[in-house]
Amino acid sequence: MATISHSSVAFTGTSASDLFRSSSSGVNGVPLKALGRAQFRTKRREFAVTAKLRKWKKHEYPWPEDADPNVKGGVLSHLSHFKPLKEKPKPVTLDFEKPLVALAKKIIDVRKMANETGLDFSDQIVSLENKYQQALKDLYTRLTPIQRVNIARHPNRPTFLDHIFSITEKFVELHGDRAGYDDPAIVTGIGTIDGKRYMFIGHQKGRNTKENIQRNFGMPTPHGYRKALRMMYYADHHGFPIVTFIDTPGAYADLKSEELGQGEAIAHNLRTMFGLKVPIVSIVIGEGGSGGALAIGCANKLLMLENAVFYVASPEACAAILWKTAKASPKAAEKLKITGTELCKLQIADGVIPEPLGGAHADPSWTSQQIKLAINEAMDELGKMDTQELLNHRMLKFRKIGGFQEGIPIDAERKVSMKKKDEPVVGRTSNLELEDEVEKLKQQILTAKESSTTPPEVALNEMIEKLKREVDHEFSDAIKAMGLEDRFAAMREEFSKVNSQDQLMNPILMDKIAKLKEEFNQGLSAAPNYASLKYKLDMLKEFSKAKTLSESKDKAATMKQEINQKFKEIIGRPDIKEKVEAIKAKVQNSGASNLEDLDEELKKKIVMVKQEIESEVSNILKSMGLEVEVVKSKAKELSEQTAYFKSKMDNLNEEIRKKLDDIINSSDLKNEVESLKLEIAKAAKSPDMTSKGKIEALEQQIKQRLSEAINSSELKDAHEELLEQIAEAIKSPEGLGGSLKNEHPNEDSSKYDDSRVEINVGTNRSFA
Repeated sequence: MATISHSSVAFTGTSASDLFRSSSSGVNGVPLKALGRAQFRTKRREFAVTAKLRKWKKHEYPWPEDADPNVKGGVLSHLSHFKPLKEKPKPVTLDFEKPLVALAKKIIDVRKMANETGLDFSDQIVSLENKYQQALKDLYTRLTPIQRVNIARHPNRPTFLDHIFSITEKFVELHGDRAGYDDPAIVTGIGTIDGKRYMFIGHQKGRNTKENIQRNFGMPTPHGYRKALRMMYYADHHGFPIVTFIDTPGAYADLKSEELGQGEAIAHNLRTMFGLKVPIVSIVIGEGGSGGALAIGCANKLLMLENAVFYVASPEACAAILWKTAKASPKAAEKLKITGTELCKLQIADGVIPEPLGGAHADPSWTSQQIKLAINEAMDELGKMDTQELLNHRMLKFRKIGGFQEGIPIDAERKVSMKKKDEPVVGRTSNLELEDEVEKLKQQILTAKESSTTPPEVALNEMIEKLKREVDHEFSDAIKAMGLEDRFAAMREEFSKVNSQDQLMNPILMDKIAKLKEEFNQGLSAAPNYASLKYKLDMLKEFSKAKTLSESKDKAATMKQEINQKFKEIIGRPDIKEKVEAIKAKVQNSGASNLEDLDEELKKKIVMVKQEIESEVSNILKSMGLEVEVVKSKAKELSEQTAYFKSKMDNLNEEIRKKLDDIINSSDLKNEVESLKLEIAKAAKSPDMTSKGKIEALEQQIKQRLSEAINSSELKDAHEELLEQIAEAIKSPEGLGGSLKNEHPNEDSSKYDDSRVEINVGTNRSFA
């Protein structure tokens, strides 16, 4: 039997807490101080074993010696042995941060020069520091996904225990999985925040190479997940809320881990976390990779630091699988949607915790306090729920991830592979942000008008697309508020069935759509979001009009330039040029001062050359798809009369169009037209005399109704009155038929070279 030799004096003055401590050798009831000085021998047969315990130093971190007045030995020895590094970590500059290094070096050089020379360089230093801060802000507010991955893997980024000792008043680390192992890659323990007790579980990376090897680079083995599982059961039994910190590239995937049940350990944790009756909050502080992160991440709320990433496969692994090279990792990081902002849009993450400029390693203390505030806020919200609500909340969080649709026909080509086309995840824009963007774009358009430059087309198109999406969202909200969502869905399904079968629209279905549309329009003003919808719709109309005007202006300018170029080519042709020069020489030789003094033969030659040029111009314009309507000199009276009659004709056309619209939109005529379509479709399949007779009767009936509408007494009288006015104007010597001679008896012939050519493009545009 083993005997222990010690001095009796060693037990004097020991406290109860000292007597109940246990040493690492399994000896109970002996003070550690006494064991530090004692030697004990074990005698068995002729063998003797002598062992001496090394005396451990008192812990100096993170609390001073008087942290617990009830313990004479100072800080409890069973607290975590995690201590501050003796040397400050070396600064590490990432690739995209290199432009900042030159500015920082310049600031150091100026300060060194100021210290050496004693001169005052404070203004230059302040200017350089402001420039550095602005550059830092610009860089860290426009980070790409792969840059955030690099920040999440930064060697100096605060670890789990760094945050724990900053946010807790007391923390006791708990070890072991009760199966003989203690994985250092996962740390567990009980700590307090503002007097409330929590169970903390997290991945622990190293702060240098030595610690990383010890912690296995934060990649847990099955023993680590079983340790976490034991602590979850412990917390659930005692009612401690659980806070997990995720920071791992993934579970350790070596042969030994697989033999010991790596997959089973992760699956067991997943199943267990969904049944725990205490609130669970998970925080991604670095990178969360695959099942190794999810094994302690099935929480009621998943929060992420601003530069943390959460992925199913690392960007490098994804790029190697899809693009056969790890160099495509930036593209993979963008496609995977792994940052906090993107995951919040996908409703996988529940919030983003801000980081200081430069990343969490730039100010670890401030980052820890933000984590503490987020934990308190989340736990206050979850603490108000009872057990059943808490379990349902956790279940629904994961049930709502992803989505599917039913009842929508799938194309034959898509059915083969069943690969859904990638669609961008679009978030709603708040009204304040939208108003700011609208005002900025308006200012840009006004500035472009004042400076006679082209408006910002790209920004205008993006704003129109954004407004279209917002208007669609507002219409959807209005439909839901009015309780018409089910009816719209049913109508949409009927309409899609008709389209998929290439059938003619049934008049009954058209009436249903018209009635539903009318009901929606009537009740739209009472919708709660009507004001927002109207504002966005007005903005959309305004920007669409601005885009149309801009496009027409650009088209007009381009067409004018082309016409002028063609006209110059015609005038510059040798035969035309020779004729014009000959006419000019004859006019100069005649000595006439005005058009009246020229002889008739010379006048005829001038008219012939002019007509030839006009004919050439007309042919070129027709080849460009333009129609020449007028080739005359423009007089003020002619313009006024033309505008007057044009206005009268437009009014008459508008009345006729309204009359026709009223007749066409009437339910009777609509049904007749649809019936005619159905009869024509039937006749195409099985023609006979009966169907032809029905088609002729329906056509005659429709023509008769339209003819009655057009030949109404009011429209007929207005048309005859307008014809009489035009005839009188043409007969008048000063009217539309007036000659050039009567209109301009004393003007020089050179003024007629600038005759007006009016060209209509389609029916809506004209250029002079």
